[in-house]
Amino acid sequence: MDSQSQNQFQELDAIMGTTTRIPRLMSAEGFPEWKYRIDKYIKMKDFKIWRSILRDPVKITVAIGGQLVDKSVENYTDEDFELIEEQERALATLTMALSPDIAQGFREYTSAKALWEALIEVYEGNEDMKESRQDMLRQKFIMFNYFPGETLEAQLQRFTALTTDMNISGIFLTKSEINKKLLNALPRSWDMNVSGIK
Repeated sequence: MDSQSQNQFQELDAIMGTTTRIPRLMSAEGFPEWKYRIDKYIKMKDFKIWRSILRDPVKITVAIGGQLVDKSVENYTDEDFELIEEQERALATLTMALSPDIAQGFREYTSAKALWEALIEVYEGNEDMKESRQDMLRQKFIMFNYFPGETLEAQLQRFTALTTDMNISGIFLTKSEINKKLLNALPRSWDMNVSGIK
C-alpha cells in the first residue's frame, strides 16, 4: 500500500472511527452519520457516559436547615466524585469527537447534555429546517441518475448514501420504490438487464 492510500485510510478512520478511535465530526454535512456513529461508539465504550449525555448534570448538594445547598468539594464522598468524573468523561468524550474547527464554536457548553443538545440544534435545526432537508433529499432522489463515465460501483455508492441520508432524516421508502428508482437510473448499457429484471 502506497503512502497516499495509507493517508486516505487514516483520514477515513479519523472520521468514521474504529473500536479504539472515536469518530470525528468534521463538517455539517457529515453530522447525520457522525451522530449515528458516536451513539454506537459511546454505548460500546461505556454506557454510563451515554446516560450522562442524556441527563442533566448532577448537582452535589447537602441539606442544611431544610434547604439544599452545594456541597463543598472537601466533603465529597467517593460516590460524589464518581458522579462528577462520569459527567466530565462524557463532556470530554463529546468534545474530543469534534474537529478543532467545530469544537471552537461550542466551548461555552460545560455539560455533555448541553453540548449534545447544542450540536443537534445547530446541525439538525428546527422543524422547518428538517422539513426543508427532507424536501431537498426527496428532490435528489427524484433527480437521481447515472453520470456519464461513472462506474456502476460509484453510482451504487451514491445511491446508497442518498437512501441512507433519507432514512436518517425520517423519509422511509418501500423496497419497491428504491428498486424501481435504481433500475431506472442505470446506464443505457443495462437496458436489456433492466427489462429482464422488471
